[in-house]
Amino acid sequence: MEYVLLPLVFLGAVAIVVGSYYLKKKRREALAAMARQLGLSYSQEDTAGSLNLPFALLQRGDGRGTENLLWGTWQDMPIREFDYWYYEESTDSKGHTSRTTYRFSCVVTEVEAGLSALTLNRENLFTRLADSLGLADIEFELDEFNRAFTVKCKDRKFANDFIDQRMMHWLLGTDRAFAFETSGPWLLVYSKRRKPTELTPLLGTIRQFRDGIPRVVYDLYGLRPSG
Repeated sequence: MEYVLLPLVFLGAVAIVVGSYYLKKKRREALAAMARQLGLSYSQEDTAGSLNLPFALLQRGDGRGTENLLWGTWQDMPIREFDYWYYEESTDSKGHTSRTTYRFSCVVTEVEAGLSALTLNRENLFTRLADSLGLADIEFELDEFNRAFTVKCKDRKFANDFIDQRMMHWLLGTDRAFAFETSGPWLLVYSKRRKPTELTPLLGTIRQFRDGIPRVVYDLYGLRPSG
């Protein structure tokens, strides 16, 4: 029986490797085609070093990486879209180590302001658990927004300046799949990994996110030329 199982295990492993390669190749080809359709450039490797961007998402896990970069100008807005993944390792009682991998589609753009690090995520079981452990999020004057989103930011004043009533109402109308971050001159919108044909809503959301930044943010945190 052992001699029968070994070839089957080997063939199964080969099938997994071949299947994974085929799916990656298919995704790369579809992303390159989508980039052309959107008027963007495409690279299989993340030549822009997006993993170095100052976002909490990009620091998760025990290991992480980026790939499949699209970049250029879309609707008069400079953007960078890329695939991001990270994994978490765990060890069972017998000492066996396993990995769980999480995959995302991310898009970033720059604004002429120095923004504090802020995360905006939909409320879920895990965010409610964090709140119960004392890691409370920032509360705003709109109860509906507080029930829908968890907001983390060390600079409470910036959070209140950035998330005004108009921004709250817009966020409430966004797709629940999207999460948001700000840091330095950067804005980030991301979701679980999307099909290449589903990238346009992601780009459209970051465009609206940028356009919805209150004017006071630029007045208080804008990057002004020196001299």
